[in-house]
Amino acid sequence: MDNHQRIQAFVTTLNARDWTAFGALLHENVLYEVPQTRELVRGREGYLDFNMTFPGDWSLKAVRVIADDLRGCAEITFLVSNQLMPAVAFFEFEAGLIVRITDYWPDSYEPPARTSQFVERLEPELAQRPA
Repeated sequence: MDNHQRIQAFVTTLNARDWTAFGALLHENVLYEVPQTRELVRGREGYLDFNMTFPGDWSLKAVRVIADDLRGCAEITFLVSNQLMPAVAFFEFEAGLIVRITDYWPDSYEPPARTSQFVERLEPELAQRPA
C-alpha cells in the first residue's frame, strides 16, 4: 500500500468505524492536532478514542488526495448534524504508518464536549505546532 492508498484507507475505515483497520494505519506514537480548536491527541490509543467518542452522527469523504513517500494531503468533506464542512488534512508517514495528522477547518470553533481522557486543550497563545 502506498501513502495515497493509505490516506484513502484512513478516510474509508474511519467513515466505516472499522476501528481495527483504522488503528492498523496509525503509528503507535501518532500525533493528531487541530489548530483551530487547539486540540492535541498523542498516541494510537488516544486517537482511536478521540474518533470513537466523537458525538453525533457524522460521515466524511475524501475529495482529493495527494501523497508522496513522506507526506500527504487530503481535501475532505465532513457531514455532521446536517452541516457540510470542508477540511484539509496533512499527513506524515513513518515506517509505512501515519505518524502525524494536522486537520485544518475553515473556522475556529469550540469542540464538542467529550468523555475522552486523551484530548489536551492548549491555551490560545500555546497553540503552536508541537515538536
